[in-house]
Amino acid sequence: MPRPLILLLIPSLASSLHAAVDFVRDVQPLLAEHCLECHGPDDSKGGLVLTTRELALKELKSGAHGIVPGKPEQSEMIARMASTDPDEQMPPPKHREKHPVKARDIEVLRQWIAEGAKFEAHWAYKPVKMPDLRSLNSDQHPVDHFIRAKLKEQNITPSPEADPITLIKRATYDLHGLPPTPEDVDAFVKAFQNQDSGIRNQEYARLLDRLLASERFGERWGRHWLDMARYADSDGYEKDRPRPDAWRFRDWVIRAINDDMPFDQFTIEQLAGDLLPDATPEQIVATAFNRQTLTNTEGGTDQEQFRVEACMDRTETLGTVWLGLTVGCARCHTHKYDQITQREYFQLYAFFNNGDEVNRQVPVSPGEWSAYERRNGDAVKKLIPLRKALDAAKAELPVKLPEWEKGVKERLAKAAAAKAVQKFEQLPITKATAVSAKLQKQADGSFLAQNKAPSTDSYTLEVSGHEKPVSALQIEVLPDDSLPGKGPGNHKNGNFVLTTLVAMLQQGQASREIILHSPKADFEQKTFTADKVLDTDEQTGWAVSGATGKKHSLIVQFAEPVLLKAQDKLVLRLDQKYKPPGHTIGRLRVLAASEETEDSIAPENVRKILSEEPKRRNPVVIQPLWAWMEKVDPEVVAAERALREAEAKLPKPPLMDVRVIAHRHSNPRKTHLLYRGDFLQPAEEVTPGALSTLPPLKGASRLDLARWLVSKDNPLTPRVTVNHFWTRLFGEGLVHTVADFGVRGEPPTHPELLDWLAGEFMRQGWSRKKILKTIMMSATYRQSSAILTDLPRTVLETDPKNHLLWRQNRLRVEGEIVRDIHLAASGLLSAKIGGPSVYPPIPEGIDALSYAGNFKWSTSKGEDRYRRGMYTFFKRTAPHPDLTTFDCPDANLTNVRRTVSNTPLQALTTLNAEAFAEAAQALARRVLTDSTLKDDTTRLTRAFRLCVARPPSASEIASLRKLLEESRYTYQNGPAEEAKAASGAHAATNVPAAENAAWVAVARIVLNLDEVITRE
Repeated sequence: MPRPLILLLIPSLASSLHAAVDFVRDVQPLLAEHCLECHGPDDSKGGLVLTTRELALKELKSGAHGIVPGKPEQSEMIARMASTDPDEQMPPPKHREKHPVKARDIEVLRQWIAEGAKFEAHWAYKPVKMPDLRSLNSDQHPVDHFIRAKLKEQNITPSPEADPITLIKRATYDLHGLPPTPEDVDAFVKAFQNQDSGIRNQEYARLLDRLLASERFGERWGRHWLDMARYADSDGYEKDRPRPDAWRFRDWVIRAINDDMPFDQFTIEQLAGDLLPDATPEQIVATAFNRQTLTNTEGGTDQEQFRVEACMDRTETLGTVWLGLTVGCARCHTHKYDQITQREYFQLYAFFNNGDEVNRQVPVSPGEWSAYERRNGDAVKKLIPLRKALDAAKAELPVKLPEWEKGVKERLAKAAAAKAVQKFEQLPITKATAVSAKLQKQADGSFLAQNKAPSTDSYTLEVSGHEKPVSALQIEVLPDDSLPGKGPGNHKNGNFVLTTLVAMLQQGQASREIILHSPKADFEQKTFTADKVLDTDEQTGWAVSGATGKKHSLIVQFAEPVLLKAQDKLVLRLDQKYKPPGHTIGRLRVLAASEETEDSIAPENVRKILSEEPKRRNPVVIQPLWAWMEKVDPEVVAAERALREAEAKLPKPPLMDVRVIAHRHSNPRKTHLLYRGDFLQPAEEVTPGALSTLPPLKGASRLDLARWLVSKDNPLTPRVTVNHFWTRLFGEGLVHTVADFGVRGEPPTHPELLDWLAGEFMRQGWSRKKILKTIMMSATYRQSSAILTDLPRTVLETDPKNHLLWRQNRLRVEGEIVRDIHLAASGLLSAKIGGPSVYPPIPEGIDALSYAGNFKWSTSKGEDRYRRGMYTFFKRTAPHPDLTTFDCPDANLTNVRRTVSNTPLQALTTLNAEAFAEAAQALARRVLTDSTLKDDTTRLTRAFRLCVARPPSASEIASLRKLLEESRYTYQNGPAEEAKAASGAHAATNVPAAENAAWVAVARIVLNLDEVITRE
């Protein structure tokens, strides 16, 4: 058909469009679906780019214009979309097979162009706008105002309020993940019944306040956050080694949520707690959020690849959790739909690229630390003035800076003028010892470690009688025929890991640590680099895999030259504590240089700062200078030594290692855009920065990034966060695509409500508890979830998925909560909060699924066997099968919304899995041993209410009584062994086995009612 005729036919559809076309609602989704793949930021076929109005109106390569505002008949875009000629048709026929272009789609675009082809900012990037609620009735909740306005438009009547039993059960499931006790239910129903709406509101508000104040709230909502944090107790990948310290972060999350830590602070501490001024141990623990990434310890892997992968995961997790954007789509190329360039992706990545994965010692828990301080109160108090003295010495550094800087610059100028070059000579080692090996001196002055590859070791070398000053050390590791693969290490592949290098100057009875800096090696294994010998992490260090069997050397500088007097000793300690075992040095030699050079006077990054005019120094960039001054200033060093000596006299504190992120002040990494996301193909250098669609970000640290995320100018974080909360309470977000607020995501069903909640969240001080209570007080939340028999058919036709919220939703609880409810109803559930992960029973052989059988599941005993599901040890490659059966995510990536399946295996699990069988046995014992229950009916009623909160109906009691009597008959007339086996380990004492077994059968049925694991 000729093109002009097609264009004449299109306007005939106009009658179906009444209101003006909205770019964000109507046009942008069509461009994303049909056009941007070929005419977006990465591609501009034919010269047409549809990302901005300015680019879209440009002349095409053909001389035509894709879009002519006000004139759709002259717009090539409309002509091509309407064409039936396969050679001219856009999008091409192949695209249309999967994404058909409807006549209405073309008409929307035609009308948009006719109305001027205006481009607008995507709704999610616009500032949060608080709706005007001045006309709102005083008795109407703001949430209900927005929800009911939409319902009124569709002529739908909201559902009535749920009965009080359903309300308390719903609220308790949502805030605690546990069933309410029959006593709590009775008290609430009594207070609620026969009261006016005002009193009912007060009683309901008291219920919410009680639930929010309980520690169980932190567990329930902490589990939601751990999904987003991709929490697990193991590394992942092939080896999937355990992380024994992971639980410490989980405890921090529970405590922070129970304390209602404002969400902005909650964000800042997790992303950058280590960068806060005077960061507390708990703020350091919080940064373990960044260490929840997978770690690959498989032999032969390139560790730089997986360091980059971890930084990318942190970047994409941030994008999903706080921004609600599919940032990861811009890793390899500019985002096909959203305005996120690949450069912007790596600008975000740069904030994480300058962090190191380290272990830090922190208190086992705040409680244990407080107890330790109480026990050692007097000694701890003596530390206070020492800490103040250290703080005072540090506070003086800015005053000292000009004079100190002058002295350093004079030394640098002198070294530069002399063109000094360090010449290394062998040090006279007078004593060499090791914890495990025997260090045998060789003819060339080197030492050979004679031992069959000890698991770890520490070598101590003493030097005395050296007449020249020492300004630098050179550690040579040497090959030897007696070593595996000729060494220079003792490991079977010839490698070693020097985890820490320490130098001490002993002068009589006194000793002081020599400040070392600027380590450099002739060869270093990726991620096992020379600089790691100066940290305290036993899982990092200098290694040479890839170049074993050869001589290598490590040079480290002294901050000040050391001259040994007659009785002085230079003591070197070389720690090799890396695990897995055997990574010790096989043969080594130590040399020293006496010349003071520019390299020895100060690290390169400090010298670079000193070369700039003081007025031009960036406060962020200057941090390495202050860090260096703290290391070398005599007053700071003396104050720190006094504090450390006093701390050393105290009893050993309750400390543990925690995996966290630390900012790399020295030798900062440069960030490059990676071509196709490949770490082996770095392109141009980029600096930290934000997305262009959002407010500008000032600064270049993770702390700046975290503060930007929760700035009130950033519209995404509050919208995305309250949408997460709404999803937990209704099963569906106001934005259904909870992980995608971008162009391809769905727009909010109630945009004004979303903005009101976001604004209210910030107004209430980012309080999680306050905004949850606000939502849960609404009539919308309190509606019945039942579909009434007299419901007009048109309601289900208009809104079958309940997007308009004319009723509450019925929700199946998560995998951990399924088990928690069973344990709570049976009376087995432990009330213990926090602590290390536990190992409830698992089917035989599950732990063997782990690589090389390197992991054993030792089933917990006592109350640890019955802890809440969130405390179950989560091994990424072999998680507990009860959790995976009920859709628990694998923790490899962030998860903001769990999928929900419905399978026969789930019913079989709650009927037969060991934990659920024990719960049934314990529930039977609970009602059999309750002296207040006098007959079968009261016992059946009690068991039923413990599980589903409400009392059973007469027909339900009749069915359960029939089951009980049939089970009694079966077990009384069957083999005694069967009755005893069915009763299990939790059988009630002084009750016949057949009676126990019959009640267990009833308990299993009651516990497997749909209501037990359904929030209604």
